[in-house]
Amino acid sequence: MSLIRLRTFVEVYRQRSFIGAARSLNLTQPAVSQHIAGLEVAIGRPLFTRQSHGVYPTLAADELATDIGDKLDLAEVALSAAKARSLDMSGALHLIGHADFMAERVTPELLPLLEAGIRVRMHIGDGPLVTQLLLEEQCDLGFSVHPVSDPRLKSEVVFRDSVLAVASPTVANRLLAADDFAAALLSEPLLAYNLELSLIEDWLTYNRINIDHLMPAAVGQDLRAQRSLLCQGFGWSIMPEYLCLESIATGKLVALPAPVANTQVLYFLIWLPSALRQPRIAYARQTLIWQMKREPIFRGDNG
Repeated sequence: MSLIRLRTFVEVYRQRSFIGAARSLNLTQPAVSQHIAGLEVAIGRPLFTRQSHGVYPTLAADELATDIGDKLDLAEVALSAAKARSLDMSGALHLIGHADFMAERVTPELLPLLEAGIRVRMHIGDGPLVTQLLLEEQCDLGFSVHPVSDPRLKSEVVFRDSVLAVASPTVANRLLAADDFAAALLSEPLLAYNLELSLIEDWLTYNRINIDHLMPAAVGQDLRAQRSLLCQGFGWSIMPEYLCLESIATGKLVALPAPVANTQVLYFLIWLPSALRQPRIAYARQTLIWQMKREPIFRGDNG
């Protein structure tokens, strides 16, 4: 079985979509279909059933994904690292994204790049600044929760996560004891990323909680600062699960029950296509995609 067919299979399996896999791999949809068909012939069993929205894996696909998924990612990273060592990797790689995401989700995945001899420079910025610095070629790769709208840029989802309402146990107990949870929630101090209530507005609206005249008590574009205040027993906030897991596990924070359901947030890796002519940037882009989409890190993928 060829490596490209196995990579195509893994992408279709993860995305539950031939179109999505084709986009991720820079292939045509017919090429993806041919790879899957060839793989099905090789193993003698169907791998996917087509549905109105995408495809659904068969038991054979589940078994194959379990056997090769992470191993294929690691093998390809190793092959890319070997190739990188034979290419010109001189110069620094400039990354930009939200401070908390860069620190807690991107930094742990930088080891293969550093080991390949790439010097990494990390910059902090929100969506508009990410777009601006990529277009001006002052940064090479960016991370943002905002989908790309500028046709000059390309992007791929590299991480998705649940969005939770969280508070300290003391505040949570007070909220859960109230007769009207929504009213009690809005009466407590709110900590937010910005005055536009990014993530917060979507969660509240989806859970049918009125957000009129909601004003944060504290605003800061590093959610780790809000997390610190929350753990000290002040207020509540809504933030990605990856920032709360450890605090919830140690009892410093409590996930508040969503009246309807928790929402999700997608994180995009963004680049300027012409930048990929530089081996350093092309290698870094592919390595970060492989690293960040590995299970269990690529969480919340419900198909």
